[in-house]
Amino acid sequence: MARNKSAIKRTRQNEKRNEHNTNRRSRMKTLIKKVFSSTDKAQAETDLKEAISFIDRMSVKGVVHKNTAARKKAQLTKFVNNL
Repeated sequence: MARNKSAIKRTRQNEKRNEHNTNRRSRMKTLIKKVFSSTDKAQAETDLKEAISFIDRMSVKGVVHKNTAARKKAQLTKFVNNL
């Protein structure tokens, strides 16, 4: 357990960041599932655009690794192209 002031503050900050990042990862997964559940190519393309934009933002902010983001985008693009 943290004893000094700075360690207590650091714990508070980490909990706050953890919750924020968890929400962002959850939203990203939801957007990915939305693309994979699409059967209409036009709808899938609009969902893909939204998902890729969000994945890129999460990569830049450090929520997900850049290679993970690249892999997810490639999988989504491949899926939509094969529709």
